Amino acid sequence: MWEVDYSSVGMTAPEGPAAPAGFHGLTVRTRLGVGTYDAAARALFGWEMHRGTPLLDVPAGTPDAAPGVRVTVRMGPLQAPCQVVWTLNEADRTGFGYGTLPGHPECGEESFVLRRHPDGSVDFTVHAYSRPAAWYLRAAGPLGRLGQRVAADQYGRALRRASRGR
Repeated sequence: MWEVDYSSVGMTAPEGPAAPAGFHGLTVRTRLGVGTYDAAARALFGWEMHRGTPLLDVPAGTPDAAPGVRVTVRMGPLQAPCQVVWTLNEADRTGFGYGTLPGHPECGEESFVLRRHPDGSVDFTVHAYSRPAAWYLRAAGPLGRLGQRVAADQYGRALRRASRGR
C-alpha cells in the first residue's frame, strides 16, 4: 500500500514499530502556549506550519494531511517527496507522520504531534527517525542531522506563530 522507501512504516507513531538499525532519532519539543490547540491543529494539518518555515514550501492545493496524501516539501531547489502514513486524532492529542518517498534526500519518517495538557497548555513535538539517502547528506555527516534539528526548531516557531494568529 505504501510506496515509502523504508521498512518500518509507522515508526514515529505512538506504539509504532522500532526504527531499523542505522536510523538516527530526533525529538524536539516546543511549548505553544495556553489555548492554542485548535488553531495549531488547523495550521498543522493544512500545511501552514511548513509554509511558515523559512526556506520551505508546500505547493498550494496540497490536500490536508491524511493517510495516503502525498506532499512535496520544497527546500529551495531541492524537492522532498513524502506520503502521510498515519494520523492521530484524540481529544487532547493530534498529529500525523509522513514517510519519505524515492527522491527525498533523507530516508525515514517524521511526525508532528500536538498535546493539550489539563491546564490548557499545548506542546508540539517533532519526532523523526532517518538516515541520509542523498550523497551530499551522507558526505555532510553530523551537519545533516544538525540541519534536521534546525528545521524541527523552525517548525515549532512557525506553529507557535500560526496558532497565535501572528
